[in-house]
Amino acid sequence: MWRRMSSSAPPKTFHVKSFGCQMNAYDGARMSELLEAEGLSAADSADADLVVLNTCHIREKAAEKVYSDIGRLIKREDGSKPMIAVAGCVAQAEGAEIARRAPAVGVVVGPQAYHRLPELVAKAASGATAIDTDMPAEPKFKALPGRRRQGPTAFLTVQEGCDKFCTYCVVPYTRGAEVSRPWAQVMDEARALIEMGAREITLLGQNVNAWVDEGRGLHDLIAAMDRLPGLERIRYTTSHPNDMSEGLIRAHGEVAKLMPFLHLPVQSGSDRTLKAMNRSHATDSYLRVIERVRAARPDIALSGDFIVGFPGETDADFEATLRIVEATRYAQAYSFKYSPRPGTPAATMDDQVPAEVADERLQRLQALINAQQLAFNQATVGRRTSVLLERRGKHPGQLIGKSPWLQSIHLETEAAIGDLVEVDILSAGPNSLGGAEAVKQAA
Repeated sequence: MWRRMSSSAPPKTFHVKSFGCQMNAYDGARMSELLEAEGLSAADSADADLVVLNTCHIREKAAEKVYSDIGRLIKREDGSKPMIAVAGCVAQAEGAEIARRAPAVGVVVGPQAYHRLPELVAKAASGATAIDTDMPAEPKFKALPGRRRQGPTAFLTVQEGCDKFCTYCVVPYTRGAEVSRPWAQVMDEARALIEMGAREITLLGQNVNAWVDEGRGLHDLIAAMDRLPGLERIRYTTSHPNDMSEGLIRAHGEVAKLMPFLHLPVQSGSDRTLKAMNRSHATDSYLRVIERVRAARPDIALSGDFIVGFPGETDADFEATLRIVEATRYAQAYSFKYSPRPGTPAATMDDQVPAEVADERLQRLQALINAQQLAFNQATVGRRTSVLLERRGKHPGQLIGKSPWLQSIHLETEAAIGDLVEVDILSAGPNSLGGAEAVKQAA
Protein backbone atom coordinates (compact mmCIF):
# COMPACT_ATOMS: atom_id res chain seq x y z
CA MET A 1 0.00 0.00 0.00
CA TRP A 2 1.23 3.50 -0.88
CA ARG A 3 2.13 5.57 2.16
CA ARG A 4 3.07 9.21 2.45
CA MET A 5 6.61 10.08 3.36
CA SER A 6 7.13 11.10 6.98
CA SER A 7 7.81 14.62 5.81
CA SER A 8 8.10 16.51 2.56
CA ALA A 9 8.74 19.97 1.23
CA PRO A 10 5.77 22.33 1.41
CA PRO A 11 3.87 22.33 -1.88
CA LYS A 12 4.48 25.14 -4.34
CA THR A 13 1.69 24.35 -6.81
CA PHE A 14 -1.90 23.21 -6.34
CA HIS A 15 -4.97 22.03 -8.20
CA VAL A 16 -8.55 22.12 -6.87
CA LYS A 17 -11.05 19.70 -8.42
CA SER A 18 -14.66 20.39 -7.41
CA PHE A 19 -17.64 18.06 -7.78
CA GLY A 20 -21.37 18.65 -7.43
CA CYS A 21 -23.32 21.82 -6.87
CA GLN A 22 -22.62 25.50 -7.49
CA MET A 23 -21.80 25.96 -3.82
CA ASN A 24 -18.96 23.48 -4.23
CA ALA A 25 -17.79 25.48 -7.24
CA TYR A 26 -17.81 28.61 -5.07
CA ASP A 27 -15.95 26.81 -2.26
CA GLY A 28 -13.41 25.50 -4.75
CA ALA A 29 -12.76 29.01 -6.05
CA ARG A 30 -12.33 30.30 -2.50
CA MET A 31 -9.87 27.52 -1.66
CA SER A 32 -7.89 28.41 -4.78
CA GLU A 33 -7.80 32.07 -3.72
CA LEU A 34 -6.76 31.02 -0.23
CA LEU A 35 -3.84 28.97 -1.52
CA GLU A 36 -2.80 31.68 -3.98
CA ALA A 37 -2.74 34.15 -1.09
CA GLU A 38 -0.23 31.80 0.56
CA GLY A 39 2.04 32.00 -2.48
CA LEU A 40 1.10 28.75 -4.24
CA SER A 41 0.52 28.69 -7.99
CA ALA A 42 -2.29 26.90 -9.79
CA ALA A 43 -1.30 23.91 -11.93
CA ASP A 44 -2.79 20.96 -13.78
CA SER A 45 -3.77 17.99 -11.62
CA ALA A 46 -1.12 15.87 -13.33
CA ASP A 47 1.67 18.17 -12.16
CA ALA A 48 0.49 19.90 -8.97
CA ASP A 49 2.29 19.32 -5.68
CA LEU A 50 -1.06 19.55 -3.85
CA VAL A 51 -4.37 18.25 -5.22
CA VAL A 52 -7.58 19.19 -3.40
CA LEU A 53 -10.59 16.96 -4.10
CA ASN A 54 -13.58 19.12 -3.18
CA THR A 55 -16.23 16.46 -2.85
CA CYS A 56 -20.02 16.14 -3.00
CA HIS A 57 -21.96 13.59 -0.93
CA ILE A 58 -25.42 13.84 -2.52
CA ARG A 59 -25.27 10.89 -4.88
CA GLU A 60 -24.74 7.20 -4.26
CA LYS A 61 -21.20 5.86 -3.94
CA ALA A 62 -19.77 9.38 -3.59
CA ALA A 63 -17.16 8.16 -1.11
CA GLU A 64 -16.07 5.30 -3.38
CA LYS A 65 -15.52 7.76 -6.23
CA VAL A 66 -13.20 9.73 -3.96
CA TYR A 67 -11.07 6.64 -3.28
CA SER A 68 -10.99 5.95 -7.01
CA ASP A 69 -9.68 9.47 -7.67
CA ILE A 70 -7.08 9.05 -4.94
CA GLY A 71 -5.92 5.84 -6.58
CA ARG A 72 -5.41 7.60 -9.90
CA LEU A 73 -3.50 10.48 -8.29
CA ILE A 74 -0.93 8.19 -6.70
CA LYS A 75 -0.22 6.44 -10.02
CA ARG A 76 1.22 9.33 -12.01
CA GLU A 77 3.25 8.34 -15.03
CA ASP A 78 6.29 10.31 -13.86
CA GLY A 79 6.25 8.60 -10.45
CA SER A 80 5.67 11.81 -8.49
CA LYS A 81 3.23 11.69 -5.59
CA PRO A 82 1.23 14.80 -4.71
CA MET A 83 -0.06 15.76 -1.33
CA ILE A 84 -3.78 14.94 -1.43
CA ALA A 85 -6.42 16.90 0.44
CA VAL A 86 -10.02 15.68 0.60
CA ALA A 87 -12.40 18.56 1.23
CA GLY A 88 -16.16 19.09 1.08
CA CYS A 89 -19.11 17.00 2.18
CA VAL A 90 -17.55 13.54 1.84
CA ALA A 91 -14.71 14.76 4.06
CA GLN A 92 -17.26 15.97 6.60
CA ALA A 93 -19.21 12.71 6.53
CA GLU A 94 -16.26 10.30 6.47
CA GLY A 95 -13.71 12.19 8.57
CA ALA A 96 -10.80 10.13 9.83
CA GLU A 97 -12.10 7.06 7.97
CA ILE A 98 -10.70 8.59 4.77
CA ALA A 99 -7.18 8.74 6.17
CA ARG A 100 -7.53 5.22 7.54
CA ARG A 101 -8.64 3.77 4.20
CA ALA A 102 -6.32 5.93 2.08
CA PRO A 103 -3.01 6.67 3.86
CA ALA A 104 -1.97 8.73 0.81
CA VAL A 105 -4.35 11.46 1.99
CA GLY A 106 -2.59 14.16 3.97
CA VAL A 107 -5.49 16.52 4.69
CA VAL A 108 -9.19 15.96 5.43
CA VAL A 109 -11.20 19.17 5.79
CA GLY A 110 -14.93 19.79 5.95
CA PRO A 111 -16.85 22.54 4.14
CA GLN A 112 -17.04 24.77 7.22
CA ALA A 113 -13.33 24.56 8.03
CA TYR A 114 -11.54 25.05 4.68
CA HIS A 115 -10.36 28.51 5.70
CA ARG A 116 -7.82 26.55 7.78
CA LEU A 117 -6.47 24.75 4.72
CA PRO A 118 -3.01 26.43 4.70
CA GLU A 119 -2.22 25.41 8.28
CA LEU A 120 -3.52 21.90 7.60
CA VAL A 121 -1.27 21.64 4.53
CA ALA A 122 1.69 22.80 6.62
CA LYS A 123 0.91 20.11 9.19
CA ALA A 124 0.68 17.45 6.49
CA ALA A 125 4.01 18.58 5.02
CA SER A 126 5.60 17.79 8.38
CA GLY A 127 4.40 14.19 8.10
CA ALA A 128 1.23 14.26 10.18
CA THR A 129 -2.25 13.64 8.82
CA ALA A 130 -4.28 16.81 9.30
CA ILE A 131 -8.03 16.41 9.91
CA ASP A 132 -10.50 19.23 10.59
CA THR A 133 -14.22 18.61 10.33
CA ASP A 134 -15.28 21.16 12.93
CA MET A 135 -18.22 23.48 12.39
CA PRO A 136 -16.86 26.54 14.19
CA ALA A 137 -19.19 29.19 15.56
CA GLU A 138 -17.06 31.89 13.92
CA PRO A 139 -18.00 31.91 10.22
CA LYS A 140 -15.23 30.90 7.85
CA PHE A 141 -15.95 33.85 5.53
CA LYS A 142 -14.32 36.34 7.92
CA ALA A 143 -11.05 34.41 7.65
CA LEU A 144 -10.96 34.12 3.85
CA PRO A 145 -8.89 36.51 1.72
CA GLY A 146 -10.41 39.11 -0.57
CA ARG A 147 -11.81 37.89 -3.85
CA ARG A 148 -9.29 37.49 -6.69
CA ARG A 149 -11.47 36.05 -9.46
CA GLN A 150 -11.96 37.48 -12.93
CA GLY A 151 -14.76 36.86 -15.39
CA PRO A 152 -18.21 38.07 -16.37
CA THR A 153 -20.17 35.72 -14.08
CA ALA A 154 -19.64 34.98 -10.40
CA PHE A 155 -21.08 32.85 -7.63
CA LEU A 156 -21.60 34.43 -4.22
CA THR A 157 -22.60 32.26 -1.26
CA VAL A 158 -24.97 34.12 1.05
CA GLN A 159 -26.48 31.23 3.03
CA GLU A 160 -25.26 27.80 4.11
CA GLY A 161 -26.75 24.78 5.80
CA CYS A 162 -30.27 23.44 6.06
CA ASP A 163 -32.88 23.05 8.79
CA LYS A 164 -35.41 21.17 6.66
CA PHE A 165 -34.16 17.61 7.32
CA CYS A 166 -35.59 15.92 4.26
CA THR A 167 -35.36 12.22 5.01
CA TYR A 168 -33.15 11.45 2.00
CA CYS A 169 -30.64 14.29 2.39
CA VAL A 170 -27.24 14.52 4.09
CA VAL A 171 -26.87 18.31 3.85
CA PRO A 172 -27.98 19.12 7.42
CA TYR A 173 -25.31 16.71 8.66
CA THR A 174 -22.48 17.79 6.35
CA ARG A 175 -23.19 21.54 6.08
CA GLY A 176 -24.86 22.16 9.43
CA ALA A 177 -27.78 24.37 10.40
CA GLU A 178 -29.00 27.27 8.28
CA VAL A 179 -26.72 30.29 8.62
CA SER A 180 -27.05 33.60 6.76
CA ARG A 181 -24.04 35.76 6.01
CA PRO A 182 -24.36 39.36 7.20
CA TRP A 183 -25.71 41.99 4.80
CA ALA A 184 -22.57 44.14 4.84
CA GLN A 185 -20.29 41.17 4.18
CA VAL A 186 -22.35 40.03 1.21
CA MET A 187 -22.57 43.53 -0.28
CA ASP A 188 -18.83 44.09 0.12
CA GLU A 189 -18.06 40.84 -1.69
CA ALA A 190 -20.53 41.73 -4.45
CA ARG A 191 -18.85 45.12 -4.97
CA ALA A 192 -15.43 43.42 -5.11
CA LEU A 193 -16.65 40.99 -7.75
CA ILE A 194 -18.08 43.81 -9.85
CA GLU A 195 -14.82 45.74 -9.62
CA MET A 196 -13.05 42.67 -11.04
CA GLY A 197 -15.37 42.47 -14.00
CA ALA A 198 -18.38 40.41 -12.90
CA ARG A 199 -21.52 41.54 -14.69
CA GLU A 200 -23.73 38.73 -13.39
CA ILE A 201 -23.83 37.43 -9.82
CA THR A 202 -25.63 34.28 -8.72
CA LEU A 203 -26.52 34.22 -5.01
CA LEU A 204 -26.04 30.74 -3.57
CA GLY A 205 -27.37 28.80 -0.62
CA GLN A 206 -28.61 25.35 0.27
CA ASN A 207 -31.88 27.21 0.91
CA VAL A 208 -30.91 30.59 -0.47
CA ASN A 209 -34.37 32.09 -0.09
CA ALA A 210 -34.14 31.45 3.67
CA TRP A 211 -31.46 34.18 3.84
CA VAL A 212 -32.28 36.77 6.49
CA ASP A 213 -30.30 39.45 8.33
CA GLU A 214 -31.76 41.86 10.86
CA GLY A 215 -35.27 41.48 9.50
CA ARG A 216 -34.27 41.81 5.86
CA GLY A 217 -34.95 38.98 3.44
CA LEU A 218 -33.50 37.87 0.13
CA HIS A 219 -35.75 40.24 -1.79
CA ASP A 220 -34.25 43.18 0.13
CA LEU A 221 -30.74 41.99 -0.71
CA ILE A 222 -31.65 41.61 -4.38
CA ALA A 223 -33.15 45.11 -4.44
CA ALA A 224 -29.93 46.55 -2.97
CA MET A 225 -27.78 44.68 -5.48
CA ASP A 226 -30.01 45.99 -8.26
CA ARG A 227 -28.66 49.45 -7.43
CA LEU A 228 -24.98 48.47 -7.69
CA PRO A 229 -23.32 50.22 -10.67
CA GLY A 230 -21.78 47.82 -13.17
CA LEU A 231 -23.93 44.82 -12.22
CA GLU A 232 -26.26 43.81 -15.04
CA ARG A 233 -27.76 40.51 -13.91
CA ILE A 234 -28.80 38.81 -10.67
CA ARG A 235 -29.75 35.16 -10.15
CA TYR A 236 -30.24 32.95 -7.09
CA THR A 237 -30.33 29.20 -6.35
CA THR A 238 -31.34 26.83 -4.74
CA SER A 239 -34.73 27.66 -3.24
CA HIS A 240 -37.23 25.83 -1.06
CA PRO A 241 -40.94 26.26 -1.85
CA ASN A 242 -41.77 27.12 1.77
CA ASP A 243 -39.37 30.09 1.71
CA MET A 244 -40.78 31.81 -1.39
CA SER A 245 -41.97 34.98 0.35
CA GLU A 246 -44.38 37.45 -1.22
CA GLY A 247 -41.55 39.98 -1.35
CA LEU A 248 -39.34 37.60 -3.29
CA ILE A 249 -42.16 36.74 -5.69
CA ARG A 250 -42.82 40.45 -6.28
CA ALA A 251 -39.11 41.02 -6.92
CA HIS A 252 -39.38 38.89 -10.05
CA GLY A 253 -41.72 41.48 -11.50
CA GLU A 254 -40.15 44.60 -10.00
CA VAL A 255 -36.35 44.18 -10.13
CA ALA A 256 -35.07 44.70 -13.65
CA LYS A 257 -31.74 42.96 -13.10
CA LEU A 258 -33.29 39.82 -11.58
CA MET A 259 -33.29 37.30 -14.42
CA PRO A 260 -36.51 35.48 -15.36
CA PHE A 261 -35.35 32.09 -14.13
CA LEU A 262 -36.30 30.18 -10.97
CA HIS A 263 -34.96 26.84 -9.78
CA LEU A 264 -37.58 25.57 -7.33
CA PRO A 265 -37.34 21.85 -6.50
CA VAL A 266 -40.50 19.90 -5.68
CA GLN A 267 -38.94 16.38 -5.73
CA SER A 268 -42.23 14.49 -6.26
CA GLY A 269 -45.78 15.06 -7.46
CA SER A 270 -47.22 12.70 -4.84
CA ASP A 271 -48.31 14.19 -1.51
CA ARG A 272 -47.84 10.80 0.13
CA THR A 273 -44.25 10.65 -1.08
CA LEU A 274 -43.61 14.28 -0.13
CA LYS A 275 -44.74 13.51 3.42
CA ALA A 276 -42.39 10.51 3.56
CA MET A 277 -39.62 12.78 2.31
CA ASN A 278 -40.46 15.34 5.04
CA ARG A 279 -40.62 18.04 2.39
CA SER A 280 -43.12 20.07 4.49
CA HIS A 281 -45.05 21.24 1.43
CA ALA A 282 -47.74 19.70 -0.76
CA THR A 283 -48.25 19.66 -4.50
CA ASP A 284 -51.08 22.20 -4.30
CA SER A 285 -48.99 24.69 -2.31
CA TYR A 286 -46.11 24.25 -4.77
CA LEU A 287 -48.35 24.89 -7.76
CA ARG A 288 -49.82 27.97 -6.06
CA VAL A 289 -46.31 29.39 -5.66
CA ILE A 290 -45.61 28.72 -9.34
CA GLU A 291 -48.87 30.46 -10.27
CA ARG A 292 -47.96 33.56 -8.23
CA VAL A 293 -44.44 33.70 -9.69
CA ARG A 294 -45.80 33.46 -13.23
CA ALA A 295 -48.31 36.21 -12.46
CA ALA A 296 -45.41 38.44 -11.36
CA ARG A 297 -43.16 37.51 -14.30
CA PRO A 298 -45.08 35.81 -17.14
CA ASP A 299 -41.97 34.93 -19.17
CA ILE A 300 -40.15 33.23 -16.29
CA ALA A 301 -38.34 29.94 -17.00
CA LEU A 302 -38.80 27.27 -14.34
CA SER A 303 -36.42 24.54 -13.25
CA GLY A 304 -36.82 21.78 -10.68
CA ASP A 305 -35.44 18.64 -9.07
CA PHE A 306 -37.08 15.21 -8.96
CA ILE A 307 -36.31 11.96 -7.19
CA VAL A 308 -37.84 8.75 -8.52
CA GLY A 309 -37.86 5.40 -6.77
CA PHE A 310 -38.10 6.86 -3.26
CA PRO A 311 -38.89 4.11 -0.72
CA GLY A 312 -42.55 3.16 -0.98
CA GLU A 313 -43.15 5.04 -4.25
CA THR A 314 -45.96 3.29 -6.12
CA ASP A 315 -46.89 3.46 -9.78
CA ALA A 316 -49.65 5.92 -8.80
CA ASP A 317 -47.13 8.11 -6.94
CA PHE A 318 -44.90 8.18 -9.99
CA GLU A 319 -47.79 9.03 -12.32
CA ALA A 320 -48.53 11.97 -10.01
CA THR A 321 -44.96 13.17 -10.57
CA LEU A 322 -45.47 13.05 -14.33
CA ARG A 323 -48.65 15.09 -13.90
CA ILE A 324 -46.96 17.86 -11.92
CA VAL A 325 -44.23 18.07 -14.57
CA GLU A 326 -46.88 18.38 -17.26
CA ALA A 327 -48.71 21.04 -15.25
CA THR A 328 -45.61 23.13 -14.50
CA ARG A 329 -44.01 23.06 -17.97
CA TYR A 330 -40.33 23.24 -17.02
CA ALA A 331 -37.69 24.92 -19.14
CA GLN A 332 -35.25 22.45 -17.63
CA ALA A 333 -35.16 20.08 -14.67
CA TYR A 334 -32.87 17.61 -12.96
CA SER A 335 -34.02 14.09 -12.18
CA PHE A 336 -32.34 11.38 -10.17
CA LYS A 337 -32.89 7.84 -9.07
CA TYR A 338 -33.15 7.62 -5.28
CA SER A 339 -29.94 6.45 -3.66
CA PRO A 340 -29.70 5.69 0.07
CA ARG A 341 -27.39 8.02 1.97
CA PRO A 342 -25.94 6.42 5.13
CA GLY A 343 -27.24 8.07 8.28
CA THR A 344 -30.43 9.45 6.73
CA PRO A 345 -33.89 8.17 7.80
CA ALA A 346 -34.84 7.11 4.27
CA ALA A 347 -31.89 4.71 4.06
CA THR A 348 -33.57 2.35 6.54
CA MET A 349 -37.17 2.73 5.33
CA ASP A 350 -39.13 -0.32 4.26
CA ASP A 351 -40.31 -0.85 0.67
CA GLN A 352 -37.10 0.12 -1.12
CA VAL A 353 -37.98 0.29 -4.81
CA PRO A 354 -36.23 -2.28 -7.04
CA ALA A 355 -33.50 -0.78 -9.20
CA GLU A 356 -35.07 -1.90 -12.47
CA VAL A 357 -38.36 -0.19 -11.55
CA ALA A 358 -36.57 3.04 -10.62
CA ASP A 359 -34.58 2.89 -13.87
CA GLU A 360 -37.73 2.59 -15.98
CA ARG A 361 -39.40 5.47 -14.13
CA LEU A 362 -36.34 7.67 -14.51
CA GLN A 363 -36.25 7.07 -18.26
CA ARG A 364 -39.91 8.03 -18.60
CA LEU A 365 -39.51 11.16 -16.48
CA GLN A 366 -36.38 12.29 -18.32
CA ALA A 367 -38.09 11.80 -21.68
CA LEU A 368 -40.88 14.16 -20.57
CA ILE A 369 -38.44 16.71 -19.13
CA ASN A 370 -36.29 16.62 -22.27
CA ALA A 371 -39.34 17.17 -24.46
CA GLN A 372 -40.36 20.19 -22.37
CA GLN A 373 -36.85 21.63 -22.50
CA LEU A 374 -36.71 21.30 -26.28
CA ALA A 375 -40.17 22.87 -26.61
CA PHE A 376 -39.15 25.79 -24.41
CA ASN A 377 -36.00 26.37 -26.45
CA GLN A 378 -37.86 26.11 -29.76
CA ALA A 379 -40.41 28.68 -28.57
CA THR A 380 -37.61 31.25 -28.30
CA VAL A 381 -36.58 30.94 -31.97
CA GLY A 382 -37.21 34.27 -33.68
CA ARG A 383 -36.88 36.19 -30.43
CA ARG A 384 -34.32 38.95 -29.89
CA THR A 385 -32.69 38.90 -26.49
CA SER A 386 -29.59 39.99 -24.59
CA VAL A 387 -26.77 37.49 -24.18
CA LEU A 388 -23.90 37.76 -21.71
CA LEU A 389 -20.84 36.31 -23.44
CA GLU A 390 -18.96 33.98 -21.10
CA ARG A 391 -16.49 31.79 -23.00
CA ARG A 392 -15.11 30.76 -26.38
CA GLY A 393 -16.87 28.16 -28.49
CA LYS A 394 -15.45 25.31 -30.54
CA HIS A 395 -15.10 27.29 -33.75
CA PRO A 396 -12.98 30.35 -34.59
CA GLY A 397 -14.80 33.56 -33.78
CA GLN A 398 -17.51 31.70 -31.88
CA LEU A 399 -18.49 32.76 -28.36
CA ILE A 400 -21.00 31.21 -25.98
CA GLY A 401 -23.16 33.08 -23.52
CA LYS A 402 -26.38 32.84 -21.54
CA SER A 403 -29.80 34.24 -22.28
CA PRO A 404 -31.87 35.73 -19.46
CA TRP A 405 -33.56 32.27 -19.25
CA LEU A 406 -30.19 30.56 -18.63
CA GLN A 407 -30.03 29.01 -22.10
CA SER A 408 -26.62 28.56 -23.70
CA ILE A 409 -26.43 30.47 -26.99
CA HIS A 410 -23.55 30.22 -29.44
CA LEU A 411 -22.85 32.81 -32.10
CA GLU A 412 -20.06 34.20 -34.23
CA THR A 413 -19.24 37.73 -33.17
CA GLU A 414 -16.44 40.25 -32.87
CA ALA A 415 -17.64 41.17 -29.39
CA ALA A 416 -15.58 40.18 -26.35
CA ILE A 417 -16.14 37.89 -23.41
CA GLY A 418 -18.00 39.91 -20.80
CA ASP A 419 -20.01 41.90 -23.34
CA LEU A 420 -23.79 42.00 -23.29
CA VAL A 421 -24.99 41.80 -26.89
CA GLU A 422 -28.38 41.74 -28.55
CA VAL A 423 -28.87 38.43 -30.34
CA ASP A 424 -31.50 37.07 -32.70
CA ILE A 425 -32.19 33.41 -31.88
CA LEU A 426 -32.09 31.41 -35.11
CA SER A 427 -32.14 27.76 -34.07
CA ALA A 428 -32.80 25.58 -31.05
CA GLY A 429 -31.68 22.17 -29.88
CA PRO A 430 -32.36 20.38 -26.61
CA ASN A 431 -29.31 21.84 -24.85
CA SER A 432 -28.31 25.02 -26.69
CA LEU A 433 -29.42 27.69 -29.13
CA GLY A 434 -27.84 29.21 -32.22
CA GLY A 435 -27.97 32.94 -32.76
CA ALA A 436 -26.60 35.91 -34.62
CA GLU A 437 -25.74 39.31 -33.29
CA ALA A 438 -28.59 41.70 -34.05
CA VAL A 439 -27.92 44.29 -36.72
CA LYS A 440 -27.71 47.74 -35.22
CA GLN A 441 -30.00 50.22 -36.91
CA ALA A 442 -28.51 53.47 -38.13
CA ALA A 443 -29.51 56.52 -36.07
